[in-house]
Amino acid sequence: MRFPWLLAMLGALAAALAVVSLLVGPAGAGWAEGLGALVSGEAALGLVMREIRAPRAVLGAMVGISLGLSGAALQGLLRNPLAEPGIVGVSASAALGAVIAIQAGASALGMTVPLAALAGALAGVALVLALAGRGKGGLALILGGVAVSALAGALTALVLNLSPNPFAAYDIMFWTMGSLADRSWAHVAAAAPIMALGWAALAGTGRGLDALTLGEEAAASMGIDLARLHLRAVLGTAAAVGAATAVAGAIGFVGLVVPHVLRGAVGAVPSRLLPAAALGGAALVLAADVAVRLIAPERDLKLGVMLALVGAPVFLHLIWRMQARP
Repeated sequence: MRFPWLLAMLGALAAALAVVSLLVGPAGAGWAEGLGALVSGEAALGLVMREIRAPRAVLGAMVGISLGLSGAALQGLLRNPLAEPGIVGVSASAALGAVIAIQAGASALGMTVPLAALAGALAGVALVLALAGRGKGGLALILGGVAVSALAGALTALVLNLSPNPFAAYDIMFWTMGSLADRSWAHVAAAAPIMALGWAALAGTGRGLDALTLGEEAAASMGIDLARLHLRAVLGTAAAVGAATAVAGAIGFVGLVVPHVLRGAVGAVPSRLLPAAALGGAALVLAADVAVRLIAPERDLKLGVMLALVGAPVFLHLIWRMQARP
């Protein structure tokens, strides 16, 4: 399939799933009635469409773009199909920031928790960059990310372990499962500028990632500043995924699964994989968010749980394929 057609197909799929996301919910309205209420904004259904479902659909697309784009960039940077945003410690650090805020008394649905999560993500990435050092390559980055993820995970467990408030522990447990429920335009407005900065940084890594497929020495001989490429990819991931985790909680496997599925369709060219993975990530998160509302409408099935159920088998398949290679 030609690359422009692939992007058009993925974009149409994501747009269609966004419309479905707008129309699925407990209000019980038909498709025409729901779209009419979205346009007019009249009556209670109009309020539901504009203030509950619309921000949820927009946020789902934004989170999917952030996770898919970051996963494609990191897999190209580290030249490892098992790389994903969590490997640089962003998700775990953001979760720690949110957990501390909830434990301090902030509401899981307010804006204090997302801001604390974002601060945690930025602090985690700063620590990873300090541990990895400038120009030390992908291995140092992975080791720094693993160390920070382990530290953030241990501190999160410690906060839960010592929590004197069972209600705060309950909020923390559900927040870490990831969800788009009850998000508002305030969450969209808080995350959008930071995500946009991350998307812009990651979109500019295409030429460097293409050159890196030939090896670091060849890329350097082609004029690629590898230290700058690493810094741009990590900071872009921190902004995009940190903001996504801040407003939606910990959501995994999108950055791992989507680039892997689409890599063959773009001829394994990193610069082409970036936009394809962004659109594919948006489609996957929107589809999973629709699924959690259809599969268990009476239960609060979490988005992160649904995506883990999809992503874990793909992860196992990746490992099996790697072991099967001679």
